[in-house]
Amino acid sequence: MGSQVRTSRTARWVAGISALSLLVACTPGEPGTQEPEQDSAGASSDEGSSASTTTSTPLADGAPEGLEEFYSQQLEWSSCEGDFECASLTVPMDYQEPDGATIDLALLRSTASGDARGSLVVNPGGPGGSGVDYAMLSGMTISGEVREAYDVVGFDPRGVARSAPITCFEDEQMDEFLSSDPSPDDAAEEEASEQLMEDFAQACGERAPDLVGHVSTVEAARDMDVLRAALGDEQITYFGASYGTFLGTTYAALFPDRAGRMVLDGAIEPDLTGLEMGLGQAEGFERATRAYVEDCVAGGECPLGSDVESAMARIPAFLDELDAAPLPVQGDAAEELTEGWGMYGIIVAMYDENAWGVLSQAFEQAFAGDGTMLMYLANLYASRSSDGSYDGNGMQSIYAVNCLDRPAEAEEEDLDSAAVEQEFEEVSPTWGRYLAGDGACGSWPAEAAETIEDYSAQGADPILVIGTTRDPATPYEWAEGLAQTLDSGVLLTYDGDGHTAYGRSNDCIDDAVDAYLLEGTVPAEGTTC
Repeated sequence: MGSQVRTSRTARWVAGISALSLLVACTPGEPGTQEPEQDSAGASSDEGSSASTTTSTPLADGAPEGLEEFYSQQLEWSSCEGDFECASLTVPMDYQEPDGATIDLALLRSTASGDARGSLVVNPGGPGGSGVDYAMLSGMTISGEVREAYDVVGFDPRGVARSAPITCFEDEQMDEFLSSDPSPDDAAEEEASEQLMEDFAQACGERAPDLVGHVSTVEAARDMDVLRAALGDEQITYFGASYGTFLGTTYAALFPDRAGRMVLDGAIEPDLTGLEMGLGQAEGFERATRAYVEDCVAGGECPLGSDVESAMARIPAFLDELDAAPLPVQGDAAEELTEGWGMYGIIVAMYDENAWGVLSQAFEQAFAGDGTMLMYLANLYASRSSDGSYDGNGMQSIYAVNCLDRPAEAEEEDLDSAAVEQEFEEVSPTWGRYLAGDGACGSWPAEAAETIEDYSAQGADPILVIGTTRDPATPYEWAEGLAQTLDSGVLLTYDGDGHTAYGRSNDCIDDAVDAYLLEGTVPAEGTTC
């Protein structure tokens, strides 16, 4: 099927994993955070907020020809959602036709607790993660020292959340899409899976015919430079997690002289094809799953088994059992845990080791015939509520962005699918069968308007790249590759588990990032925490 696995550290996940670490029994609920309401212009607002408004003085020097009006726009910040400020930024839908249609991007700012030296722009990944939500949770993810020195600014990228979101399927259709068989067993199931992918791609083209070809990472990076100018900063200061590292890398490649202090945590190697990304993630998730199983077995009374190899084998066997006979679910519109939902429920726990204990409880419950707790975990992954509604469009915009950035290659279409699947399963006996293939990208109705050949960003200031040795979604090898690709890349290693490192690993990582953002000090070559 070629499932798209999110490379993200979304606000919903940050909040949800905190709840998971405290969970001792299955209590289905709605993990997540409140969102600012959306006004008619696409900016966030709050009816109970103050009417006070502040403006940002733009720094439009060096605006590309034809984009002067966008670069010189003045942001009007107004109070929203408690202590935050919201605004909207106008950008051209197509940078090759700046006089044409425009998009309003939603912004949220958490103002510095001290004298602000500028703005720290943040992106949580995805693609499809909301920077607005992420900035709202900056108190959980960014150190107090950094928040004292910088305004933390989040934006929803084009096509995402509050910024002209691409929504291809309605909620019930998304349930069918995500719960469908992710590993077809015969020709009929394969045909049904391919048809569902084609239907999704076609719906995206029909429901967003103008925008569907203009949500690439290159265009989002160009939006970031308009935002930098509108914020009044000569150089951008940036923290990107997961897919946000690819967005940051793309920005640096396009605007190396405007790339200031940039932290790329949970790095993506930029030159990978979609097939190569899938293979890397298959290996990363297999490595992370083995780390979980080793911990489970070492703790005793592991529901998967008493030795590592049998416990590893129990996971794909369990998913096969779900394929044959889904489990009942209590209190959820889905009613049953399918193989698709079960896959997402297990995968999400690999993103943070704090969720491992909850996953073990979910397995224990599932082996007793109840899929409720695994469905809860699947909902967390999909940003879905138990009533079947979705919080945002992240599970849809991930295809819209990825299929432009890494389209199905013509030479890949000629590959023997059986040989590809075998290669994936050799790398990952647990997850390979789910990540092989190009998914909806083989039928995508548009191509990117602009691509980049050279990601070296020559001339940029030092860029801090962080890799976690057992990161499932962005394998450590990608961080090594990105640090080598960037002309000024500096690699910082976290020897540990889970996805990304800053704010969730140890003081060694946090102190190194803070020293870089606050003082410009880069870690010594080869630093491992």
